This record gives sequence, structure tokens and C-alpha cells, in this order.
Amino acid sequence: MNRSTPGLDLEALSALWERQWPAPQQDIPMRRAYPDRWVRFHSLPGSKRYPDDETEYGILLERHHTLLAELGPNDDELYVVTREWNGDPEAVTRMADLQRVDPDAQHWSSCVHDEDFPDDILYQHEYISRRPRNKQALDPLLRLVADEVIAGVTLAPLDLRWLYHPYDGGGDVFAPSAAVRDDLKAAHPDWLSTHSSGM
Repeated sequence: MNRSTPGLDLEALSALWERQWPAPQQDIPMRRAYPDRWVRFHSLPGSKRYPDDETEYGILLERHHTLLAELGPNDDELYVVTREWNGDPEAVTRMADLQRVDPDAQHWSSCVHDEDFPDDILYQHEYISRRPRNKQALDPLLRLVADEVIAGVTLAPLDLRWLYHPYDGGGDVFAPSAAVRDDLKAAHPDWLSTHSSGM
């Protein structure tokens, strides 16, 4: 059974998230807020960004699952956070692709994402679900991310001790500690960026 059980305690979850990962101030990126716990891994050899065939999708998905397993070998379930952006201040119907791959997600929060243009304010809507950490549950979502159909996805264990942000091209890890981050880097040096910024 892949589907999660609805009825998450969103208030308690929000409080836990704020304790574990206080929001960076003044739009500082997470990687700058937690530099000793962040590392970016690329999802294809040679830092290739997009897969061209099923062989490359297989490599990409295997790298995601390897990192998730090494971050949380005993984590059988994960929170899946997805985000959408539009001009509606209230959450409306989710995009069809997200509804298909994450059907039990609950609306978690909405906020102004960009108010630089008062006549065209952009809102961010967050949804959350609880899903098994397995290929059947996660691969359809990870493929949409890889194809740049969706963005802004976060995976996290139920105690939120680490965060994983897949993106079209790889994944950003926010590890439980600097030591865990360093162990991951040492285990997968060929997956790292050669750029000095780590990007």
C-alpha cells in the first residue's frame, strides 16, 4: 500500500519544523544558513543535468535512493513536501501531475512568495504527505522533478533530523550533522560538483 494516511497534525509538525530548521532570515538560501550541513550531489555522471533515456533515469533514481538510504537507513516513512506558485492567495486545485503522484497530500500553508510587483503578487502553497521510503512511492515524483515539471520538493524523516531537496540535476542534502555530511561526500566524490561553490 503506497498511500499515506490523511490527518497529519499540521500544527505540531509546523512547530517541530521551526525547532529543527528555523527559517533563514531575509531570503538567505538554506545552503548559506546551514553551510556545515549542506552538500549538493549531481544526479548523472559528468554533472549532466537531464536524462535522455531509461538508463540515465535509472542512474538518477538510484543516486537519489542511495542518498536517502544513507541519510536514514531506518526511516521507513518520509514526509513529502511539495510546493506550487500562482496568483491565488488561497490554495486551489493542485496541478494534475502533483495530484497524480502525491494524491493524499494535505494543504499545509500559503504565503506571499514575491510581492515585488503589487499588481501581480505571487503566492506559494505548500502541501505535505507521509509516504513510504521506497521506489514505488517516490520514483514518479522524482521523475517529475528530474524533468523540471515540478520544483520545490522536500523529503524529510518523521523527526526532521535531515532534509533532502531533489532538483532537476541532483539533490541538496541538509544532513543531521557536519560529520554525516562529510561522510556522504567521502562516499560519493564522483557525484560532487567540481565548482568551488559546491553548486
